[in-house]
Amino acid sequence: MRHPFLEAVAAALAARRIASFRFEFPYQAAGARRPDPRPVLVAKLCEAVAEGASRAPGLPLFAGGKSMGGRIASHAAAEGRLGAVRALVFLGFPLHPAGKPGVERAEHLPRVAQPMLFLQGTRDALADLALLAPICEKLPRARLHVIDGADHGFHVPKRSGRSDADVIEELADEIARFVGQSGDVL
Repeated sequence: MRHPFLEAVAAALAARRIASFRFEFPYQAAGARRPDPRPVLVAKLCEAVAEGASRAPGLPLFAGGKSMGGRIASHAAAEGRLGAVRALVFLGFPLHPAGKPGVERAEHLPRVAQPMLFLQGTRDALADLALLAPICEKLPRARLHVIDGADHGFHVPKRSGRSDADVIEELADEIARFVGQSGDVL
């Protein structure tokens, strides 16, 4: 929740008049390294979505997250537990473990009713784009935006001529475009 990347993305979104509501999963709040079981993670995400909705009644609601947070949001949506959420935004969807390409973590995505925005780096070790792009193409309400040179943390090498701050601005611009295309007034 207080990770510098998430704070920077939240600030960049705020500059575009998009509010964000960050939270921690129970294992993170306890300082544990091992994630909670998926039902616990989904329940906490649903609780956070409900809290966000109660704090900003009437505003359009989006859900998502960075890495596992986004994947958990997708599971909650696939289970039909995010009915009030207009769309999902994934910052580095973790399609597979590093070094173990696979698509099993995407099997639930066809059950997600909401539009989805996947923001992925070309050097993301947790999402081989050769596997993710065809998945997104098959999902009628999914959009994939690729960040050239970015890794799973959206860091880019200095030789790219871009900074991490440039990447955060690109991410925020894409999210703002997606929010706008989802029929929302900013």
